[in-house]
Amino acid sequence: MRLLLDTHTLIWYYQTDPKLSALVRTLLEDPWNDVLVSPASYWEVAIKISTQKPVLQVTFDVFIREAIFDNNFKILPIEPKHTVIVATLPFHHKDPFDRLLIAQALAEGIPLISTDSAIDAYGVQRLW
Repeated sequence: MRLLLDTHTLIWYYQTDPKLSALVRTLLEDPWNDVLVSPASYWEVAIKISTQKPVLQVTFDVFIREAIFDNNFKILPIEPKHTVIVATLPFHHKDPFDRLLIAQALAEGIPLISTDSAIDAYGVQRLW
């Protein structure tokens, strides 16, 4: 199964945060699943770090290597078909990073792993 991670899910998985559900942990650790990370997520983390928001205890490059590549997660590139959907989404959700993740999940027909129930208004399959 292909799965797209919301930014908080990526961070929580990396930090072994207890807020991560047992279902999500199982899905992310299943070697048969393709776990995808959007550039929107690591871009969001980079912005938080640059604005001095305490998100991580490691440098950004270490986070990228350990959270994404060491876990064999794959990058889902941002494509024009994703941004076309962003341009037509209603504003149930105003966060630009989440709007792009929603568009990517819709375009790819894949679930989004997130606690954010506002996503449900878009008809995206959300798993938690």
